[in-house]
Amino acid sequence: MSMPPPQQPQQPRSTGVVVGLAVVGLFAYIVVNVFVGVVAVSMATNVVLALAAGFLAVGALGGGVVLLSLRRPWSKGLGLGLMIGWGLVSIVSAGWCTGLNPGLYA
Repeated sequence: MSMPPPQQPQQPRSTGVVVGLAVVGLFAYIVVNVFVGVVAVSMATNVVLALAAGFLAVGALGGGVVLLSLRRPWSKGLGLGLMIGWGLVSIVSAGWCTGLNPGLYA
């Protein structure tokens, strides 16, 4: 009689951590976006608005990629949340809140 092959230990599921931190990352991006937007609009020059838009894009997309590359459940969720937040805010505000709309600089 042959013995069954040894089974690998089960990895704990981290779906809840990823989804929960994605929501946290989305709201964290919105908070940072509001703060940066208020500061940039108070100065109201095209250069400041462009720098704020660049900061928001690099912070959300670049930070999201860096967090995803860490390959831990908490960092995956937070990185995805930042990138999803940037995308949703860009779509919902037609680019006004993320500096993508060219009418912002006219």
